[in-house]
Amino acid sequence: MEYIYCAMLLHKAGKKINEEAMEKVLTAAGVTPDKAKIKATVAALADADIDKVLKEAAVAPVAAAPTKESEEKGKEKKEEEKEEDKEKSEEEAAAGLGALFG
Repeated sequence: MEYIYCAMLLHKAGKKINEEAMEKVLTAAGVTPDKAKIKATVAALADADIDKVLKEAAVAPVAAAPTKESEEKGKEKKEEEKEEDKEKSEEEAAAGLGALFG
């Protein structure tokens, strides 16, 4: 993750994203740079339009966190399902007993 953050920082600062710059930033941040990961990150971002990707990410819908009301509705549904299951179980048991007595 730190390699992507590094690339984003360089991009935001208007600097070229290359191996030397990434190595300097990572070292300054106290991260021991892995040259293979740096090379892979630079290669992966070579043809990427970072501004376009960031704009698309900002527009992407975000799932809403459950509200108290939706949680309560979910609990009510579960309780109703349990009651229905209990009623079905009692009916099935009664039908099975009827078969025993003819």
